[in-house]
Amino acid sequence: MPSLSEETKGRIDHLEPGSVIGIVGGGQLGRMMALSARYHGFRIGVLDPTPDAPAAQVADFQETADYDDLDAIKRLADRSDVLTYEFENVDADALDQVRDRVAIPQGTDLLRVTQDRVHEKTFINRHGIDTAPWKQVDGLEQLDSALKELGMPAVLKTRTGGYDGHGQAVLRTKEDLQALQARMKGRDFPPSVLEGFVDFAFEASILVSGNGKDYVTFPMVRNEHRHNILHMTLAPAQVEPEMADRARDMALTLADGFKLAGTLALELFVMSDGGLVVNELAPRPHNSGHYTIEACSMDQFDAHVRGIAGWPLPNPRLLSPAVMVNVLGQHVAPVRRLLGEHPEWYLHDYGKAEVRTDRKMGHLTVLTDDLEQTAKDLEATGCWSDLG
Repeated sequence: MPSLSEETKGRIDHLEPGSVIGIVGGGQLGRMMALSARYHGFRIGVLDPTPDAPAAQVADFQETADYDDLDAIKRLADRSDVLTYEFENVDADALDQVRDRVAIPQGTDLLRVTQDRVHEKTFINRHGIDTAPWKQVDGLEQLDSALKELGMPAVLKTRTGGYDGHGQAVLRTKEDLQALQARMKGRDFPPSVLEGFVDFAFEASILVSGNGKDYVTFPMVRNEHRHNILHMTLAPAQVEPEMADRARDMALTLADGFKLAGTLALELFVMSDGGLVVNELAPRPHNSGHYTIEACSMDQFDAHVRGIAGWPLPNPRLLSPAVMVNVLGQHVAPVRRLLGEHPEWYLHDYGKAEVRTDRKMGHLTVLTDDLEQTAKDLEATGCWSDLG
């Protein structure tokens, strides 16, 4: 597992306005990152294979190439003062090859830890923080052994890759296991982890941001997923102060372990017995943090930009409770039809050229004094009726 021993070498003391931030990845997170950087006075470059990608629409220039195209990464590095990334499926080795050309404040060991579920869970556990019970699995024989120890139901996840439920297989019965064994017959078994199911009451998350020395957290929020995609976030989570403090302490512990520069998200399970475990980490701004744009004194993208720029970070304040809901491809038309009837909706369109079912096309946020009622009101519009 990466040692994180060399990571502080890529930090900078204070990036001046007018400097260039290069973003590897041109999706919606890069777009909102770029908009924040603009407000702070920075110039923006983007690397993305899609011409006129969402982030490129608000950037100064785009390198149109694959994320592992070393020549393109070198060109981006040579035109930038700092590199950052908007998602974790970035080629860490390629970034390492340009660290003599440009500062990479987040480092690449953070990527390597969060790209590999074994490294990630080991890192979390070594810092005294609970995860679901898990076992490394590299073949069907190891899977049988792990199932005997963890039992069923359990979920098998590939060590690398996978998002929104991809790269996962839920094993509830012997029939599920037999079906998996039949699918894998004659095929290479991907390096994986087996996770035991946990009895959780609901899913949550918390964001932490840092500049490599000092760290601040955003409120713990409650998340609802539909079909393995985040549907709605309620901020703040309605939990006892003691639980919110525990989540904050966990976030600060991991941030310090990484010597974090930028924003990190902890996806959490709130257990039925009051326990709290970390499910996954995301080494960048997170879907569940989009509410911060309207609802907080500093949003997650401002915190990320300030962190990688080496600027001081004020403690974010929640200015209003809020509900955030994703707008997937099938929701674009109904949301647009109703937009004129809902002045309380803060709609963010990501500028994606192709509308596809289940593709994240935007989100909207509502500031409210009644989270549960606002959530019900949003569902009652019928815009999200396909999700059940």
